[in-house]
Amino acid sequence: MGTLKDKRCPETTPERSRIMSKIHAKDTKIEVFFRKELFHLGYRYRKNVKRFAGTPDLYFRRYNTVIFINGCFWHHHAGCRLATMPKQNADFWLAKFAANISRDEANIEALRRQGLKVIVIWECLVKSMMKDERIKKQVISEVLDFMLDTKEDYLVIS
Repeated sequence: MGTLKDKRCPETTPERSRIMSKIHAKDTKIEVFFRKELFHLGYRYRKNVKRFAGTPDLYFRRYNTVIFINGCFWHHHAGCRLATMPKQNADFWLAKFAANISRDEANIEALRRQGLKVIVIWECLVKSMMKDERIKKQVISEVLDFMLDTKEDYLVIS
């Protein structure tokens, strides 16, 4: 067991370290669900293409489109119940979230300058898609319409 300080400040404990090590940047449950939906519809993609700014989760070469599936906590989705603020070490987390948001904006702008279409989909929406077929169809339709028809180059779905 840890010291009293360790119990009050869990980010310093071996248990907190173990928990944080389980969080992965790719192949998350929501990513896998979303990309399987598109794959079953016949859309082929590359995963986590490192040559693009921000290493997008999905890249559709044929449609010149990248998709980011953002976790609401890590990318601090404004107004979302999943975008909580940890009570411990608040200064660290405020700086961390601000840096993540700033980096996301810079990456999206770089991709748009390269001529790519960019779609950002939030975790909370994908979780809703997993529970509700109507929402799933609506979101997939919106993504496909954007990829295939629109002249726009940026779409956020939340």
